[in-house]
Amino acid sequence: MTVPTAPEPDETQRGIAELERYLSEVAPAKPERDGEPSSPGGETRRVRQLRAEVSEAHLLAELQDDDTPLMLDTRRVRRRRRAAYEAARLHELAQSPVMRAWQAARFRRLLVTAAMVSLALALAWSTAGVQAFAADSAAPWSPAWLFAWFVEPFMSLALLVVVGARAYMGTRGQPIKSQTLTRIERLFLALTLGMNAWPYLPWVADEFVFSRLVLHLLGPIVAVAVVTALPIILAAFAGLDHGGPTSLTGLTYRQNTPTGRADVAALVAQARQLIDAGTLPGEPSANALQRALHCGMDAARQVRDELRNR
Repeated sequence: MTVPTAPEPDETQRGIAELERYLSEVAPAKPERDGEPSSPGGETRRVRQLRAEVSEAHLLAELQDDDTPLMLDTRRVRRRRRAAYEAARLHELAQSPVMRAWQAARFRRLLVTAAMVSLALALAWSTAGVQAFAADSAAPWSPAWLFAWFVEPFMSLALLVVVGARAYMGTRGQPIKSQTLTRIERLFLALTLGMNAWPYLPWVADEFVFSRLVLHLLGPIVAVAVVTALPIILAAFAGLDHGGPTSLTGLTYRQNTPTGRADVAALVAQARQLIDAGTLPGEPSANALQRALHCGMDAARQVRDELRNR
């Protein structure tokens, strides 16, 4: 049996050197540093980054020539287009005779309401002046003093009845033209104006003050102005031309004249052509036929019955 001997120091050194050489040949390359080659081709990390940037630039240049993204509508464009279409439809609707009639009726009601409120406030303003005239020198809270407060209200109510009737009939297109009602209005207004102004006239008042006279005349003057102007305004509205039929009956049941068999046959033939073309359904209603054939409702019903019977 042979006993192994310890290696010599020179042999140990040679073995370590061989091991280091072997490891340096087969081991992976060290992490690359800037300026140090990391592959057999000699490309560094900076070279690869620049190569990637160049490739990306070429792709971006190719995509920039495509204008498809510029042709897409943005949210702002769609919102503006929707607003434009809505404005165009509202403008078209505003030109409709029915819409003009509705706007005129609405504005007329507004004017009548404002006029009646102004008239009521003007008559209420003059109540104090009429009470001072009617009470004369009666003691406060005496029967004569209390009764004086009712003089202006019952005259105002009678005047409002006349003016309200004329205003309502005017809004219906049938203004009342009566000299009797005109005289009644003038009588009530003259009484209200005289009773308000009398205690403050220069030859009646102990101390004439012009501003006091004007304040007491303000209510009756406004009432006179409203009563005089309102019939004229309503007459102008009654004669307003809206440029076409203003009732739904005139639009829906137009051309409702007696229709002969020949006319119905021609309409039936036209309706069959529209059904074959797909414009009308297989069994159209009278309303659909009336809109498609531009005929009266009675004729549309006859065409509908003819189509169903065949």
